[in-house]
Amino acid sequence: MEFFDSHAHYNDEKFDEDRQEVIEKIYKDNITKLISAGYDYNSSKYAIDLAKKYKYIYTIIGISPNDVKDSQEGTIREIQKIEKLLIEELKSSNNNVIDAKTCKIVGIGEIGLDYYWNKENKEIQKMAFIKQIELANKYNMPIVIHTREAVQDTIDILKNKIQVNKKGIFHCCPLNRELVKEALKLGFYISFAGPVTFKNSKNAEEIINMVPIDKMLIETDSPYLAPEPKRGTRNDSRNVKYIAEKIANIRGLPLEEIARITYKNAETIFNMN
Repeated sequence: MEFFDSHAHYNDEKFDEDRQEVIEKIYKDNITKLISAGYDYNSSKYAIDLAKKYKYIYTIIGISPNDVKDSQEGTIREIQKIEKLLIEELKSSNNNVIDAKTCKIVGIGEIGLDYYWNKENKEIQKMAFIKQIELANKYNMPIVIHTREAVQDTIDILKNKIQVNKKGIFHCCPLNRELVKEALKLGFYISFAGPVTFKNSKNAEEIINMVPIDKMLIETDSPYLAPEPKRGTRNDSRNVKYIAEKIANIRGLPLEEIARITYKNAETIFNMN
Protein backbone atom coordinates (compact mmCIF):
# COMPACT_ATOMS: atom_id res chain seq x y z
CA MET A 1 0.00 0.00 0.00
CA GLU A 2 1.47 3.32 -1.13
CA PHE A 3 0.56 6.89 -0.16
CA PHE A 4 0.88 10.26 -1.89
CA ASP A 5 1.42 13.19 0.51
CA SER A 6 0.03 16.04 -1.57
CA HIS A 7 1.45 18.89 0.54
CA ALA A 8 4.52 19.10 2.78
CA HIS A 9 7.37 21.53 3.45
CA TYR A 10 10.73 19.75 3.49
CA ASN A 11 12.22 23.14 2.63
CA ASP A 12 11.29 24.27 6.16
CA GLU A 13 14.03 25.03 8.68
CA LYS A 14 12.52 22.55 11.13
CA PHE A 15 14.08 19.81 8.97
CA ASP A 16 17.55 21.38 8.81
CA GLU A 17 19.16 18.94 11.23
CA ASP A 18 17.93 15.66 9.70
CA ARG A 19 16.26 16.43 6.36
CA GLN A 20 17.94 13.70 4.32
CA GLU A 21 17.35 11.07 6.98
CA VAL A 22 13.64 11.91 7.24
CA ILE A 23 13.12 12.02 3.47
CA GLU A 24 14.72 8.61 3.06
CA LYS A 25 12.68 7.14 5.94
CA ILE A 26 9.35 8.31 4.58
CA TYR A 27 9.99 6.65 1.22
CA LYS A 28 10.85 3.37 2.95
CA ASP A 29 7.54 3.70 4.81
CA ASN A 30 5.63 3.65 1.48
CA ILE A 31 5.17 7.38 0.96
CA THR A 32 6.26 6.99 -2.64
CA LYS A 33 5.27 10.43 -3.95
CA LEU A 34 5.00 13.80 -2.28
CA ILE A 35 4.77 17.50 -3.04
CA SER A 36 7.19 19.82 -1.24
CA ALA A 37 5.54 23.22 -1.43
CA GLY A 38 7.11 26.64 -1.81
CA TYR A 39 5.68 29.70 -0.11
CA ASP A 40 8.12 32.44 -1.16
CA TYR A 41 11.00 32.78 -3.62
CA ASN A 42 13.72 31.19 -1.47
CA SER A 43 11.57 28.28 -0.28
CA SER A 44 10.38 27.68 -3.83
CA LYS A 45 13.95 27.57 -5.11
CA TYR A 46 14.93 25.14 -2.35
CA ALA A 47 11.86 23.00 -3.06
CA ILE A 48 12.96 22.70 -6.69
CA ASP A 49 16.43 21.60 -5.58
CA LEU A 50 14.90 18.90 -3.35
CA ALA A 51 12.65 17.70 -6.15
CA LYS A 52 15.64 17.34 -8.45
CA LYS A 53 17.56 15.41 -5.81
CA TYR A 54 14.82 12.86 -5.01
CA LYS A 55 12.87 11.16 -7.78
CA TYR A 56 9.72 10.81 -5.66
CA ILE A 57 9.53 14.50 -4.67
CA TYR A 58 7.77 17.08 -6.83
CA THR A 59 7.17 20.73 -6.08
CA ILE A 60 4.83 23.66 -6.38
CA ILE A 61 6.15 27.22 -6.32
CA GLY A 62 4.57 30.52 -5.35
CA ILE A 63 4.15 33.35 -2.88
CA SER A 64 1.80 32.55 0.00
CA PRO A 65 -0.52 35.20 1.45
CA ASN A 66 1.67 35.29 4.55
CA ASP A 67 4.76 36.07 2.47
CA VAL A 68 3.60 38.93 0.26
CA LYS A 69 5.69 42.09 0.39
CA ASP A 70 4.66 45.42 1.93
CA SER A 71 3.81 46.92 -1.45
CA GLN A 72 2.10 45.76 -4.61
CA GLU A 73 5.24 46.59 -6.60
CA GLY A 74 7.46 44.49 -4.33
CA THR A 75 5.02 41.60 -4.46
CA ILE A 76 4.81 41.72 -8.26
CA ARG A 77 8.62 41.56 -8.42
CA GLU A 78 8.54 38.41 -6.27
CA ILE A 79 5.95 36.83 -8.55
CA GLN A 80 8.13 37.68 -11.56
CA LYS A 81 11.01 35.88 -9.84
CA ILE A 82 8.75 32.83 -9.38
CA GLU A 83 8.03 32.85 -13.12
CA LYS A 84 11.76 33.00 -13.83
CA LEU A 85 12.24 29.84 -11.75
CA LEU A 86 9.57 28.17 -13.85
CA ILE A 87 11.13 29.32 -17.14
CA GLU A 88 14.57 28.12 -16.02
CA GLU A 89 13.16 24.69 -15.19
CA LEU A 90 11.40 24.47 -18.54
CA LYS A 91 14.62 25.34 -20.32
CA SER A 92 16.63 22.79 -18.34
CA SER A 93 14.09 20.09 -19.18
CA ASN A 94 14.17 21.03 -22.90
CA ASN A 95 10.42 21.31 -22.95
CA ASN A 96 7.90 24.03 -23.72
CA VAL A 97 5.10 22.66 -21.56
CA ILE A 98 4.69 21.55 -17.98
CA ASP A 99 4.87 17.77 -17.83
CA ALA A 100 5.74 15.87 -14.65
CA LYS A 101 7.73 13.38 -16.71
CA THR A 102 10.31 16.07 -17.51
CA CYS A 103 9.59 19.00 -15.15
CA LYS A 104 9.48 18.60 -11.36
CA ILE A 105 7.40 21.79 -10.90
CA VAL A 106 3.79 20.65 -11.09
CA GLY A 107 1.74 23.58 -9.82
CA ILE A 108 1.59 27.17 -8.56
CA GLY A 109 1.22 27.44 -4.81
CA GLU A 110 0.69 27.77 -2.15
CA ILE A 111 -1.24 30.92 -2.94
CA GLY A 112 -4.43 32.47 -1.59
CA LEU A 113 -5.69 34.61 1.26
CA ASP A 114 -5.03 34.58 5.00
CA TYR A 115 -6.88 37.06 7.20
CA TYR A 116 -6.01 35.24 10.42
CA TRP A 117 -2.39 36.38 10.43
CA ASN A 118 -2.71 39.44 8.19
CA LYS A 119 -5.72 41.72 8.04
CA GLU A 120 -3.98 44.97 7.14
CA ASN A 121 -2.82 43.97 3.65
CA LYS A 122 -5.93 42.36 2.18
CA GLU A 123 -5.66 44.22 -1.15
CA ILE A 124 -2.06 43.12 -1.68
CA GLN A 125 -3.04 39.53 -0.87
CA LYS A 126 -5.91 39.64 -3.36
CA MET A 127 -3.68 41.10 -6.06
CA ALA A 128 -1.01 38.44 -5.46
CA PHE A 129 -3.63 35.69 -5.57
CA ILE A 130 -5.03 36.90 -8.90
CA LYS A 131 -1.59 37.51 -10.45
CA GLN A 132 -0.48 33.99 -9.57
CA ILE A 133 -3.66 32.49 -10.98
CA GLU A 134 -2.79 34.37 -14.19
CA LEU A 135 0.66 32.79 -14.03
CA ALA A 136 -0.83 29.32 -13.60
CA ASN A 137 -3.21 29.92 -16.51
CA LYS A 138 -0.33 31.06 -18.71
CA TYR A 139 1.46 27.73 -18.23
CA ASN A 140 -1.71 25.60 -17.89
CA MET A 141 -0.86 24.56 -14.33
CA PRO A 142 -3.10 23.79 -11.35
CA ILE A 143 -3.11 26.07 -8.32
CA VAL A 144 -2.85 25.10 -4.66
CA ILE A 145 -4.90 27.39 -2.43
CA HIS A 146 -4.28 28.40 1.18
CA THR A 147 -7.30 30.13 2.70
CA ARG A 148 -7.84 31.03 6.33
CA GLU A 149 -10.64 33.23 7.68
CA ALA A 150 -11.07 34.53 4.12
CA VAL A 151 -13.73 32.24 2.68
CA GLN A 152 -15.95 34.93 1.15
CA ASP A 153 -13.13 36.77 -0.64
CA THR A 154 -11.48 33.53 -1.80
CA ILE A 155 -14.68 32.26 -3.41
CA ASP A 156 -15.49 35.71 -4.84
CA ILE A 157 -12.14 35.83 -6.65
CA LEU A 158 -12.54 32.33 -8.06
CA LYS A 159 -16.15 32.87 -9.15
CA ASN A 160 -16.16 36.50 -10.23
CA LYS A 161 -12.67 37.93 -10.69
CA ILE A 162 -10.73 35.36 -12.70
CA GLN A 163 -11.28 31.99 -14.31
CA VAL A 164 -8.93 29.20 -13.26
CA ASN A 165 -8.11 27.11 -16.31
CA LYS A 166 -6.59 23.99 -14.70
CA LYS A 167 -8.45 24.25 -11.37
CA GLY A 168 -6.48 22.84 -8.44
CA ILE A 169 -6.64 22.09 -4.74
CA PHE A 170 -7.83 23.63 -1.51
CA HIS A 171 -4.92 22.48 0.64
CA CYS A 172 -5.46 21.70 4.32
CA CYS A 173 -9.01 22.71 3.53
CA PRO A 174 -10.87 24.51 6.32
CA LEU A 175 -13.82 22.45 7.51
CA ASN A 176 -16.32 25.02 6.33
CA ARG A 177 -19.34 23.59 4.53
CA GLU A 178 -19.95 26.67 2.36
CA LEU A 179 -16.33 26.80 1.23
CA VAL A 180 -16.27 23.10 0.38
CA LYS A 181 -19.63 23.28 -1.39
CA GLU A 182 -18.52 26.20 -3.58
CA ALA A 183 -15.06 24.74 -4.18
CA LEU A 184 -16.56 21.49 -5.44
CA LYS A 185 -18.99 23.38 -7.69
CA LEU A 186 -16.00 25.15 -9.23
CA GLY A 187 -14.26 21.83 -9.89
CA PHE A 188 -11.56 21.94 -7.22
CA TYR A 189 -10.11 19.06 -5.23
CA ILE A 190 -10.28 19.08 -1.42
CA SER A 191 -7.18 18.05 0.52
CA PHE A 192 -7.56 16.84 4.09
CA ALA A 193 -4.80 17.21 6.67
CA GLY A 194 -4.21 16.53 10.38
CA PRO A 195 -7.06 18.71 11.72
CA VAL A 196 -9.68 16.17 10.56
CA THR A 197 -8.29 13.79 13.18
CA PHE A 198 -8.34 16.26 16.09
CA LYS A 199 -10.74 15.37 18.87
CA ASN A 200 -12.10 18.94 18.97
CA SER A 201 -12.45 19.17 15.19
CA LYS A 202 -15.84 20.52 14.15
CA ASN A 203 -17.63 19.29 11.05
CA ALA A 204 -14.91 16.76 10.12
CA GLU A 205 -17.32 13.87 9.56
CA GLU A 206 -19.84 16.04 7.71
CA ILE A 207 -17.21 17.56 5.40
CA ILE A 208 -15.52 14.22 4.66
CA ASN A 209 -18.92 12.84 3.68
CA MET A 210 -19.58 15.89 1.48
CA VAL A 211 -16.55 15.39 -0.75
CA PRO A 212 -16.81 12.87 -3.61
CA ILE A 213 -14.07 10.27 -3.32
CA ASP A 214 -12.66 11.25 -6.73
CA LYS A 215 -12.13 14.82 -5.49
CA MET A 216 -10.21 13.94 -2.29
CA LEU A 217 -6.52 14.29 -1.51
CA ILE A 218 -4.58 13.67 1.69
CA GLU A 219 -1.62 15.64 3.04
CA THR A 220 0.43 16.28 6.15
CA ASP A 221 1.44 19.96 5.71
CA SER A 222 4.64 18.82 7.42
CA PRO A 223 6.25 19.90 9.67
CA TYR A 224 2.98 21.40 10.94
CA LEU A 225 -0.37 20.03 12.12
CA ALA A 226 0.62 16.51 13.12
CA PRO A 227 -2.52 14.34 13.31
CA GLU A 228 -3.74 12.31 16.24
CA PRO A 229 -2.08 10.32 17.77
CA LYS A 230 1.08 12.32 16.94
CA ARG A 231 -0.39 15.75 17.67
CA GLY A 232 2.11 18.17 19.19
CA THR A 233 5.16 16.59 17.52
CA ARG A 234 7.01 17.60 14.36
CA ASN A 235 4.97 16.23 11.51
CA ASP A 236 6.32 14.29 8.54
CA SER A 237 4.82 12.40 5.62
CA ARG A 238 4.69 9.06 7.41
CA ASN A 239 1.71 10.44 9.33
CA VAL A 240 -0.41 10.82 6.19
CA LYS A 241 -1.76 7.33 6.89
CA TYR A 242 -3.63 8.65 9.94
CA ILE A 243 -5.59 11.07 7.74
CA ALA A 244 -6.33 8.22 5.33
CA GLU A 245 -7.49 6.04 8.24
CA LYS A 246 -9.86 8.75 9.46
CA ILE A 247 -11.41 9.07 6.01
CA ALA A 248 -11.64 5.29 5.61
CA ASN A 249 -13.45 4.96 8.95
CA ILE A 250 -15.95 7.71 8.15
CA ARG A 251 -16.64 6.53 4.60
CA GLY A 252 -16.73 2.84 5.53
CA LEU A 253 -14.07 1.92 2.99
CA PRO A 254 -10.84 -0.10 3.31
CA LEU A 255 -7.72 1.93 4.03
CA GLU A 256 -6.15 0.48 0.88
CA GLU A 257 -8.97 1.96 -1.19
CA ILE A 258 -8.50 5.45 0.25
CA ALA A 259 -4.74 5.23 -0.32
CA ARG A 260 -5.24 4.09 -3.92
CA ILE A 261 -7.88 6.65 -4.85
CA THR A 262 -6.17 9.65 -3.26
CA TYR A 263 -2.89 8.61 -4.91
CA LYS A 264 -4.60 8.48 -8.32
CA ASN A 265 -6.37 11.81 -7.68
CA ALA A 266 -3.07 13.53 -6.86
CA GLU A 267 -1.45 12.13 -9.98
CA THR A 268 -4.39 13.38 -12.03
CA ILE A 269 -4.47 16.98 -10.80
CA PHE A 270 -0.67 17.27 -10.98
CA ASN A 271 -0.58 15.81 -14.51
CA MET A 272 1.48 12.75 -13.60
CA ASN A 273 -0.59 10.20 -15.50
